[in-house]
Amino acid sequence: MLKENFEDWQILGGAVWRFDRNQLIGTVTNSVGFVMTEDRFSDFILELKLQPDSSSSSNSGIYIRCQNQKLNVTDCYEINGWDLHPNRDFRTGAIVTSSISLSYEETIGKWSSYKIQIQGDHLQTWINNIPTADSEDNSLTAGYIALQAMGTGEVHFRNVKFQSLSADN
Repeated sequence: MLKENFEDWQILGGAVWRFDRNQLIGTVTNSVGFVMTEDRFSDFILELKLQPDSSSSSNSGIYIRCQNQKLNVTDCYEINGWDLHPNRDFRTGAIVTSSISLSYEETIGKWSSYKIQIQGDHLQTWINNIPTADSEDNSLTAGYIALQAMGTGEVHFRNVKFQSLSADN
């Protein structure tokens, strides 16, 4: 799904993105940036591995069903990848403002497997095969997918896999 030439993806914001050893690396310094699909999707399973660096100011997230090219929790569902979120309910694995984290998974400085499944109004997430969120919400029916790097530091992604669950994807 994610090719080294960023085919079918847009680079937006203040992060510098590069591929190195089959990893997508986002580097930021007091900024935010993301790569976003050019196409919109509705029902799917998205799996990937994510490793935020060990910096306390590195923040990441996976945004789905984004309505436009701005990342926010009103126009997207954000699956958080930030262990140090100031609101502990919305730390890593939570769907920010929609579903608190069911399990606290520590991910700083190590690779973690994420699985996101959304079908209709049902959104579920797992980190390292442990359920972290289960939510029903029908406010966003289709949209872009984005991977985020925010704060200061590096965020690494690899093994990004996408499976459509609907005829329109």
